[in-house]
Amino acid sequence: MTEDQSWAPADVDPERPNAARMYDYFLGGGANFAADREYARKIIELAPEVRTAARLNRAFLRRSVEYCLDNGVRQFLDIGSGIPTAGNVHEIAAQRTGEAHVVYVDHEAVAVTTAERLLAAEPNARVVRADLRDPETILRSDATRALLDLDRPVALLMVAVLHFIPDSPELDRAIRHYLDALAPGSVVVVSHATTEGDPDRLDKAAELYRNSSTPFIQRSAAEITAFLDGTEIVDPGLVWTPQWRPYAPADVPEHPEESRFYACVGRKP
Repeated sequence: MTEDQSWAPADVDPERPNAARMYDYFLGGGANFAADREYARKIIELAPEVRTAARLNRAFLRRSVEYCLDNGVRQFLDIGSGIPTAGNVHEIAAQRTGEAHVVYVDHEAVAVTTAERLLAAEPNARVVRADLRDPETILRSDATRALLDLDRPVALLMVAVLHFIPDSPELDRAIRHYLDALAPGSVVVVSHATTEGDPDRLDKAAELYRNSSTPFIQRSAAEITAFLDGTEIVDPGLVWTPQWRPYAPADVPEHPEESRFYACVGRKP
């Protein structure tokens, strides 16, 4: 049976796997194509824990958003937000307050189209199609201007996105631009996949990503922490995602490194 691809934007190549759509598949979503699922299954063969890792990363997102809300931050700029699945930022925030404003950003057409459809009835959440390395477009977009007051604290979320962006002066300038634009009291949330802990096997999985439209970039713990330079790192620092402020000790698995994602949060003084 031929897969129905009529819902996809015209500029999407459904034959070329994409990391956002593979991540959607790992989380059990339906906004993905046969090529994405085939590639994702190859990654699962090499690293069966990848689906659990995706869920643990999503759980970290929830706890980090709750941390922001607990500390008075009601504005969220989620860059690299991916394809909307259950447990998005605006849904998490709505469980605590009706005052939160959320701007989602992604450059992947399926992610943006799906988000636009799901957010059509959400007055306090909008989506922008743009690349993380283009901060001026993001910060000057109609959505950002309408929903976010940059003179007040904002939570900048870069969750599971930076490992798909190669090192470059452009990336460095973009990160600095965001941090300079944020008001004191703002929060920066980062999670980053890594092959540390089992490099030989996970390097093979990373190689599969390099053959997709979104290559995987390996960085050390120190390089990941450097993305938060200029902020005060919140306890417990850079840790595996399930170790970042778990609800209970029992929530941390015996081998937290199998989460495959580092997590870190910083607060701008």
